[in-house]
Amino acid sequence: MKIILLKDVAKIGKKHEIKNIADGYAQNFIIPRGLGIPATEANVRKIEILKNTSDADRKVQEALLAKNLETIASLTVIISGKANDKGHLFAGIHKDEIVEAVKKQANVTIHPDFIVLDKPLKEIGNYEVLVEVGGKKANLKISIEGIK
Repeated sequence: MKIILLKDVAKIGKKHEIKNIADGYAQNFIIPRGLGIPATEANVRKIEILKNTSDADRKVQEALLAKNLETIASLTVIISGKANDKGHLFAGIHKDEIVEAVKKQANVTIHPDFIVLDKPLKEIGNYEVLVEVGGKKANLKISIEGIK
């Protein structure tokens, strides 16, 4: 059965790709969980339009963010999280938390894909996180404070 993926699915494919998978897997797993839809002609046309608009939105966002890279480079974002006495956070700081903090504190919107973060930040302290947009790079300074 041919399906169009609505989200990235491990070992199957990326969002908006058309894949041929087993009927049972598609009907019992992919479609009920909202991970994909049948690849009919109408659905293929809808996804192409959606893909083109999302690509256009992403390019606009990249252009805006490239202009804001200087602002990001001079910015220090403060993030608070619950920590123990040794300075270890109970929950790591992920890309989404960094995006929200930048949005609140600097009024700059960053897509999580532009942040280069190998693993979540799990300790109190100061960090520099790389923000990469269209070949341009800037370091975002993050200060993590602990809450008891």
